[in-house]
Amino acid sequence: MKTELKEKYGLITAIAMVVGIVIGSGVFFKAEKVLNATGGNLPLGILAWVIGGLIMIACAYTFAVMATRYQYVNGIVDYAEATMGSTYGYYVGWFMALIYYPTLTSVLAWVSARYTCVLFGFDIVGGPCMTMACFFLIASYALNTLSPVLSGKFQVSTTVIKLIPLFLMAVIGTIVGLKTGMTAQNFTNVVTEVNQSHALFTAVVATAFAYEGWIVATSINAELKDSKKNLPIALVCGTFIIMAVYILYYVGLAGAVTNKVMMAGGEAGAKLAFETLFTNVGGTLIFVFVIISCLGTLNGLMLGCSRGIYSIASRNEGPHPEVFGQVDKVTNMPTNSSVLGVLLCAGWLLYFYGANLADPKWFGFFCFDSSELPIVSIYALYVPIFLMMIKKETDLSAFKRFLMPILAIIGCVFMIVAACFSHGIAVVAYLIVFAIIMLIGAVLNKKK
Repeated sequence: MKTELKEKYGLITAIAMVVGIVIGSGVFFKAEKVLNATGGNLPLGILAWVIGGLIMIACAYTFAVMATRYQYVNGIVDYAEATMGSTYGYYVGWFMALIYYPTLTSVLAWVSARYTCVLFGFDIVGGPCMTMACFFLIASYALNTLSPVLSGKFQVSTTVIKLIPLFLMAVIGTIVGLKTGMTAQNFTNVVTEVNQSHALFTAVVATAFAYEGWIVATSINAELKDSKKNLPIALVCGTFIIMAVYILYYVGLAGAVTNKVMMAGGEAGAKLAFETLFTNVGGTLIFVFVIISCLGTLNGLMLGCSRGIYSIASRNEGPHPEVFGQVDKVTNMPTNSSVLGVLLCAGWLLYFYGANLADPKWFGFFCFDSSELPIVSIYALYVPIFLMMIKKETDLSAFKRFLMPILAIIGCVFMIVAACFSHGIAVVAYLIVFAIIMLIGAVLNKKK
C-alpha cells in the first residue's frame, strides 16, 4: 500500500526551510573573493551579490511554478526527466553524482579545514589543512552512513548556529562601521583599480557558490499546504531574505576592518573582523560558529553524495543498478552508493589541491576551479528545461509561462558568459573533463 506524503508545512515554515537550506558556508568563503575580484570596490561587490541573487530568484520562481505542475516531482533530475525526457534526466543525474556533489563536498571539506586551521594558527595551505580536510570528509561520511538520525539532528542544529555570525556581523558591524566612519571609508576608497566589467563577471560567478542549494527546497512541494500558492511565495521570499542577509553581512565586514586588510587576510581577515567587534574571546567563539556552519553545509552535501549514484540506480539506470540500488536494512542507507560517493569526494579533493593550491600546479592545462564551474554547469542544464516549460505549459499565464522563464534563461546565460570571462581557458579544460565523464556515463548506462 503506497503511503502518501501529508501536507503539513505552512508558508512561514517553508520560507524558513528555503533560508536554512541555502545559507551556509558560501558567504564566508566567497565574501573575500568578491572583494578581491572587485579590487576592494565595495559598491561593485554589492552589485555582484545583487545580480547573483536576482538570477537565483528568477530561477527559483520558475522551478516553483514547475513544481506545482508536477506535484510529486522532487529534485533537478526529475524536473529534467519530466520536461526533457528520461535520457536527459539520466545525464543530469550522472552529472550530479559524478561531478556536482563530490566537487562541492570536497571543497567544503577543505573550507571547513581551512577555517579550523585559521582558528588554531596552523598552515592553511599545506599538510595540516589537507589532513584535516580528509578527516572532515571521512567523519561526515561516517556520520551520514552509520547514524542518519544523528546526522539529521546535526543538520538542524547547524542551521540555527550558522545564522548567528551572519546576523551579528550584519547588525553590529554595520552600526559600529557607521559610527566610526569605517563603512564610509570602505565605500569611497578602492584598493586596486580593476577592469570593472571583467571584475563584475568574476564576482558574480563567485556569488553562485554562496547562493547554490535553493533547488533542493522545491522537493517539499508535496508536503506544503496550498503548494500552488505558497511554494512560489516561499521561494521568492526566502531567496530575497538570503540575498539581503548576504549583502548585510558583506557590509558588516566593511564596518569592522578595512577592505585592504580583508583582501590580504582572507579567512584570517574575517577572524580579525569578528575579534575587532567582539573582543578576542567573543570573536573566537563566533568564529567557531562559522566553522560549525561550514561543517553543517558539508554534512548536507555529503547526504547528496551518498545518494548520488543511488538516484540513478533506483531508476534501473547507470552501471550495475542492482549493486548501487541496494539499501541497508539496518541503517536504511544506500551503502554501496555512499561508498562510491566518498571515494569520488576524495578524488576531487586531491584534484582541487593539485589544480588550485599546489605550487607548481599538478595538472597543467587541466587545472580549473572545481568550486565554481560545476555550479555554472547547473545553470547551463537549466536552460533546456526552461525552454521546454515555455513550450509545454500552454495554460499558464504569460507571466509564469514567458516572463519569468525568459528572465531565468537570461540569468543562466549571463552566468555562463561570466564564467567564460572569469575563468578563461580553464573553462575549456573543464568542458573536456565534463565531456569525458558524460561519455563514460553513456558507455556504462545499463538501463533495462
